[in-house]
Formats: sequence, structure tokens, C-alpha cells
Amino acid sequence: MPENILKVKEMHEIKIKRIYAEPADEDGKRVLVDRLWPRGVRKEQANLDAWWKELAPSTELRIWFGHKTERFLEFGKKYCQELCLSSKTFPYVEEIKKDLERENVTFLYAARSEEINHARILKSWIEDKIKESEK
Repeated sequence: MPENILKVKEMHEIKIKRIYAEPADEDGKRVLVDRLWPRGVRKEQANLDAWWKELAPSTELRIWFGHKTERFLEFGKKYCQELCLSSKTFPYVEEIKKDLERENVTFLYAARSEEINHARILKSWIEDKIKESEK
């Protein structure tokens, strides 16, 4: 067998999942990314590794959005602006980058819609920031 065999580095990913779904081994690090604690979920049941309230949309933006489909695109733009302008968000990008070397990171959210929620926007924003940092 040749000595210079390339080792394939396992690629981990950021996932998103409703907090009401059962925890799974492939979740990896489980992080709640909502500002408010989700209704009906006991802390022991949540099986969390972290709760990063700072990554959630501001209360004002969340209330304005109100999970209205017609506002989702504008909500996404405003939410990304909040993330870019906050000095608190970038240390999380670095932490997630390091976490992904070891395991998946799953962002947990309470919104009903799997398509119209801030976790989807956050995932995309952080993936973009990680790609930018690797250039």
C-alpha cells in the first residue's frame, strides 16, 4: 500500500431542526438560537449544549416579522444586517468553525415553519462568513 494515501477529512455541517423534534446522534452540538425559551420544552428534555440568544433576531425585528411569509425576504435582509453590525456575533462564527472540525452543529428553533424561520437565515449567513474567512 502506498505511503502517501490521502486521508479524507470528514466534513461536518450546520443543520437546523425544530427543538420539538427528538435529539439524534447526528445532531452533534445542539444550540438553541431563539431569544425566548420555547413553550412546552423542559430544559432536561431539550438536550442542549448551548443557548445563544445573541444570535437571534432582535425583539423588535421578531415582532415586526410575525412569521408572515410576505415579510420573510425583507426580514432576512434586516436580520443579516443585525448580525453584521453586532460585535457579539463574530466570536460565534469562530466557535462554530472550530466545532465543525469535530462534529455537526445543529441550530434549534421553535418556529412552526421549517422554511420560514430565522435559523435558516442564520445558517446561511454563518456558512458565508466561514467561507469568507477561509479565503
